[in-house]
Amino acid sequence: MTRTHTTRSRVWLVTGASRGLGRAFTEAALGAGDRVIGTARDVTPLDELADQHVERLVTFPLDVSDRSAVMATVDKAVATFGRLDVVVNNAGGFLFGMLEEATEEQARAHLDTNFFGALWVAQAVVPHLRAQGSGHILQVSSMGSGGGFASVGLYAAGKSALDSMSEALAMEVEPFGIKVTILQPGSYATELFTRGTTATTANDAYADLRAQLAEMWAESRDPRPEEAAPVVLDVARMPDPPKRLVLGSASYDMVQDMLAARATELRRWEQLSRRAGAA
Repeated sequence: MTRTHTTRSRVWLVTGASRGLGRAFTEAALGAGDRVIGTARDVTPLDELADQHVERLVTFPLDVSDRSAVMATVDKAVATFGRLDVVVNNAGGFLFGMLEEATEEQARAHLDTNFFGALWVAQAVVPHLRAQGSGHILQVSSMGSGGGFASVGLYAAGKSALDSMSEALAMEVEPFGIKVTILQPGSYATELFTRGTTATTANDAYADLRAQLAEMWAESRDPRPEEAAPVVLDVARMPDPPKRLVLGSASYDMVQDMLAARATELRRWEQLSRRAGAA
């Protein structure tokens, strides 16, 4: 049943809404007077928030790797409030381990959620947004999507694929009045690296590298996800939003450094590249 409201508020669909960045975005949208459809594999952490925002927060359990469930849930979401204005493709997990260590099951399950899950959500919402002639899809990627890094290679691979898919999506749906923004957060103080993590069985051959990485990451101080939420609210309100946005000051600096290093490498081998063909 469609729920009616006397004042015009935006309707959000947030996947992975029960914790971390998804929870922060959900709370921020509600605080701004908007309505939210929140989904997660387990939505019970949202029960108290739903009680505080009766008729403005509706939750549906959803595993985004299940395409048919995604299609049905998006249809229910549209039926609930009559439309969708902001779609936050946030659901995801973390696979930690060297590439050699990952099992086929781990690799496929990871990409089923982090890449294919986002694809299924995009496929499900675009017909509705096209029919209404508007909408904004926020794809939650990663500041590390521009390149691989030891022990998080499959996570970066999934996010890199998501970035490329999202750039194509933006070109395809722009004529219909639909906007796409790729959000690239750095590390935030969420449960992604605890409850949201699948770890490989460690191979002793990588013990020294693991120790080096642990020492490097021990010094990091992650911001709270609530610090990113106001920025995402602002982006969702923009008539001409960014196509790509890094979230976090330290993350911005690291992305700048990575891009500079890649440009330096490109220039270093320019002559070799040009020898491969003049046209």
